[in-house]
Amino acid sequence: MLSPVTLSSSGLTAADVLAVARHRARVELDPAAREQVASVRAHIDALAAGDTPVYGVSTGFGALADTAIPPSMRHALQRSLIRSHAAGAGPEVETEVVRALMLLRARTLASGRTGVRPVVVETILALLNAQITPIVHEYGSLGCSGDLAPLSHCAIVLMGEGRARDRDGVERPVPELLAEAGIEPVLLEEKEGLALINGTDGMLGMLLLAIADLDDLVRTADLTTALSVQGLRGRDSVFRPELHAPLRPHPGQEASAANIFALLAGSPIIADVAAEGSRVQDAYSLRCAPQVAGGVRDTIEHARTVAERELTAAIDNPVVLEDGTVTSNGNFHGAPVAYVLDFLAVVSADLASIAERRTDRMLDKTRSHGLPPFLADDPGVDSGFMIAQYTQAGLVSDMKRLAVPASVDSIPSSAMQEDHVSMGWHAARKLRTSVENLRRVLAIELLTAARAIDLRSPLAPSAPSAAAIAVLRRTVEGPGPDRFLAPDIAEAEARLLDRTVLAAVEEVTGRLA
Repeated sequence: MLSPVTLSSSGLTAADVLAVARHRARVELDPAAREQVASVRAHIDALAAGDTPVYGVSTGFGALADTAIPPSMRHALQRSLIRSHAAGAGPEVETEVVRALMLLRARTLASGRTGVRPVVVETILALLNAQITPIVHEYGSLGCSGDLAPLSHCAIVLMGEGRARDRDGVERPVPELLAEAGIEPVLLEEKEGLALINGTDGMLGMLLLAIADLDDLVRTADLTTALSVQGLRGRDSVFRPELHAPLRPHPGQEASAANIFALLAGSPIIADVAAEGSRVQDAYSLRCAPQVAGGVRDTIEHARTVAERELTAAIDNPVVLEDGTVTSNGNFHGAPVAYVLDFLAVVSADLASIAERRTDRMLDKTRSHGLPPFLADDPGVDSGFMIAQYTQAGLVSDMKRLAVPASVDSIPSSAMQEDHVSMGWHAARKLRTSVENLRRVLAIELLTAARAIDLRSPLAPSAPSAAAIAVLRRTVEGPGPDRFLAPDIAEAEARLLDRTVLAAVEEVTGRLA
């Protein structure tokens, strides 16, 4: 049972977001944050009752910002805003993404900078705690003025409308779901509709989830590299620490090289290669692995910095300043988040690409230093892992297309009022696919390298490598005649997803960098 996450006016950590989005931890609103939200709301109520038009409080929105709205029509204004903006289309977005964007929007509302009533924040948290998930669609956000359509599909459920699923993933009528959980639909007051949808929460949520996955996958790539080095009878000398930080002080490269060197330590295969002394150097896909994986690490760290800054942000338009001023701004623009989402798709593709090259090398009898063609049991009769590499190649090719940045595009909207947008939501959606594909590529390298090492018997791999192979061999057989291979690939992918392989390795080495 996870500890509840407390939502305060100072915000959340990345770990908090993961706990709620991915592991369904409960969320509690800090009493001090509730008090601050209520205090700011009192100020908004005073402005709403005044004669001076205030954007988002007593006016229309976007290109209609100059249209004053009389008090009698303001409930209708908020309701119409959410209904009209809940205009998404396409496949449903994953539950963990929806939960992340709901929590992150609640985080901004709890900051006291948006002017909503406490009940709005509390109702979002009630939906999260009841595990009611609004149905959000793939398309609808341009990554500017907030993730408008995705957030609107969440906001409309607060109103007792729209579509949602229960904790078991079953779609049921929203009024029925709310009543069952004891949640009253919210009648939105001035500014509350806009505050519910004007944020980068979907982009940020997907960025945080991707960073968490890539933290594991970049360490997994060091492991599969070490396995491939042994499968290909490579050398460990290029991973020595004196060749990295002292000569080229990139932190990620230093960490990756140290990991691979530790993963190869004590390997009888490596010792046999050194004793043979027949080759001076290995191919780039082995020798340059720390430079590539290191660059990936450094890009992840840059993305983490951006995400952590965004986690402290209060993004709304208009926003309530400390002196009570309600003013328009452009902080909802997703550019800073969109850029790093695209950066991560680029480096994920390259990390997958170098892994695929190592796999292909193990299958080619002219480059594998003594392994049978395609690691086949009976070459000619058996095809071995030939088509597994095809699958890898297809995944990598797809990832290269997904690496084309979304953030360089912009299609104006709202009658040219919103004439430059970030497309950050689209960058995030691409990245999710890239991360999944990277895991599959590494799973195939894991399978291939494990088989190659088995074929090197009686020479044994290093202890950490043996631990990884032992986990795999619980459910995936070793070398032998051809068999149905797709389940083996799925099994290897599952063991990377649940971190079983990585955990077994780190029991031997300690946590990898």
